[in-house]
Amino acid sequence: MTDGKPRYQTYNHPAGGWGAAAATAKVLFEQSVITKGSRALLAMNQPGGFKCPSCAFPDPDHRQTLEFCENGAKALAFEATKRRVTRAFFQAHTVSELMAQSDHWLEMQGRLTEPMRYDAASDRYVPCDWDAAFALIGAHLRALESPHQAEFYTSGRTPNEAAFLYAIFVREFGTNNFPDCSNMCHEPTSRGLPPAIGVGKGTVVMEDFEHAEAIFVIGQNTGTNSPRMMTNLVEARRRGVPIVAVNPMPERALIRFTEPQDVVQMATFGSVPIASEFVHIRIGGDLALFKGMMKVMFEREAQGESIIDHDFLGRHTVGFEAVRDDVLAQAWSDIVEASGLAEDQIRRVVDIYIRSRATMICYGMGLTQHQEGSRLLQQVVNLLLLRGNFGKPGAGIAPIRGHSNVQGDRTVGIDEQPPQDYLDRVRDVFGFEPPREPGHHTVETLEAMEAGTARVFIGMGGNFVRAVPDTERSYAAMRKLDLTVGITTKLNRGHLVHGRDALILPVISRSEVIRTAAGEQFVTIEDSMSKVTASRGVLAPASPHLLPEVEIVCRMALATLPDSKVSWASYIHDYDLIRDKIAAVYPDIYRGFSERIKAPQGFHLDVPPRRLVWPTHNGKANFLLLPGLAVNVPVADPSMLRLATVRSHDQFNTTIYSNNDRYRGVYNDRMVLFMNAEDRAARGLDSGSSIALETITDDGVRRRVDGLTVLDYPMPRGAVAGYYPELNPLLPLEYFDRISGTPAAKSIPVRVVAV
Repeated sequence: MTDGKPRYQTYNHPAGGWGAAAATAKVLFEQSVITKGSRALLAMNQPGGFKCPSCAFPDPDHRQTLEFCENGAKALAFEATKRRVTRAFFQAHTVSELMAQSDHWLEMQGRLTEPMRYDAASDRYVPCDWDAAFALIGAHLRALESPHQAEFYTSGRTPNEAAFLYAIFVREFGTNNFPDCSNMCHEPTSRGLPPAIGVGKGTVVMEDFEHAEAIFVIGQNTGTNSPRMMTNLVEARRRGVPIVAVNPMPERALIRFTEPQDVVQMATFGSVPIASEFVHIRIGGDLALFKGMMKVMFEREAQGESIIDHDFLGRHTVGFEAVRDDVLAQAWSDIVEASGLAEDQIRRVVDIYIRSRATMICYGMGLTQHQEGSRLLQQVVNLLLLRGNFGKPGAGIAPIRGHSNVQGDRTVGIDEQPPQDYLDRVRDVFGFEPPREPGHHTVETLEAMEAGTARVFIGMGGNFVRAVPDTERSYAAMRKLDLTVGITTKLNRGHLVHGRDALILPVISRSEVIRTAAGEQFVTIEDSMSKVTASRGVLAPASPHLLPEVEIVCRMALATLPDSKVSWASYIHDYDLIRDKIAAVYPDIYRGFSERIKAPQGFHLDVPPRRLVWPTHNGKANFLLLPGLAVNVPVADPSMLRLATVRSHDQFNTTIYSNNDRYRGVYNDRMVLFMNAEDRAARGLDSGSSIALETITDDGVRRRVDGLTVLDYPMPRGAVAGYYPELNPLLPLEYFDRISGTPAAKSIPVRVVAV
């Protein structure tokens, strides 16, 4: 597959196994880091080492010698690469020339080595020393008519210490404009769960996998997006625990998996079947599935069976009757049509749920990225409450978040809608009055750029412009800005779609050592199950001209706020001082932070629903209504297909490691459309046909992506899938969940256009 020609073939092997081992070795070789990378892998996710820069899945307390997955190895290899982007590289390439290159090509150029500033006269980035860079940022921010004309983005890779200070800096500056990567993925978790259970987080920990009697994995491609979770699923299946996988796409790892660290299994080419029940849901059909399951439970209860945990409901919940009445009003014919499932399969699935005394429901963006994503998650809570699946081992709700510290960033203040009690504590601890009005989430940020009311954008990591919807429209909005700042390790599209002034500020990576005047420092990370651990880099920085994120935040603050009441200079050197301030602002969950983090395994933050305490407005868990069966606005066009944008296996968020997708059998191509063969034939197309996709919308804007190759794939009728971010141009900016602001990227209404 190395000649660069697109190829498509069925992948019949188990996920993981020798394929994963070979891919790990290959990426270390390609990045010329076999020795260095192998040494670093031994320290990744280990006590005294560093946290994986990829996904947010937790580490077990009893760790293996090698506690990493294929995609974690890729993330490390591309971070530790020997390739460098120097001033000579920028001298050789104009920004216009770089825009013509692919995302994968940009990623492959290597690590950034020194701060750069855009020079419009030559259309190139040129060297800029750190003092001049911070002075430029300060000058632009101080010149704004209002602090609300600045937008401050945060990537989920940002550690707690830098994110906390970033939040303090921006609030002292005077705004709550905090678009962040959570806005585009799990914001429905943060906004939808609190009214139901009082917290915007999951309620399970790693040990719950050992006690669960049933595990549901819904809308989440575990083998690609959180591969280390496969170990937990393998162990559960070996114990006979049923695993129900709900997804429009049959994903290889949830069918059969070989544990790469199981010597016997590897030697015998063995594998473990994972899903005991695969639920081939229609895109947007999850609400109908949940209501169908609840309908069966209510019907059987009415016939005299003891199904519902009424004692739990009486002590801990309110709102049950309204949800029961809504569910029983749904006709089975409508449930079957909306879900795309047979009634007998729904009944089979609910039997699994009823037999289990402790059930975990794990979910991903297949649930969150709909127009009713937040309220859809509340229906997951409803289902769990009916059987009392909170506050006991093996039970609860488990959002499987993507980026490694996206949950931690929210915990320590990256929030465009900050709670008032948090703002009170910031005022008391730091001595300034923070702004009280809500700021901008991602969609509102783009709207402000488009309207010209946003003038400065600072991106703490990430690749904002490539991740957001409505690509061409977003590019045009970004180019209206006075200043864009990219704080990052690698070159990406966000540095090429920029404001009139633009800076690239290179940072020390997660795997690299941070040394300050006070000695070697470490940072902390919160995983997707609320466990906080230390992260200490082990590699030498890629360049002597890199700075840690903490120092960059502090020096931006010093350059912008000359009369600040915060002792920014002290935090540059001693990260324990930052952790002491985190503890002061969050005394309930972070008290004694600097001491507690010394424990090799870290510590869990308190999640009250685990203790059957509900920090809601009424002190109860709330059954909440979502009437009907639709999670997206219906579209009348008979030609409509629902498009879900997905990642390839060689991808993490917007980072493209290669143009291959091994488990789906795609090589050397990303411009493909996975389609049901009957839907394809009904449109007069052949497998391999070249087509275009157009968005069905009434806003008068033509959104179209050309040059897609149709591939037969076992999708439900009416559903298609293609890669993100290539298909982001089809996602209208206004097509999002109104509660969370999250774009509905899993259900874009499109039509196929033959070419």
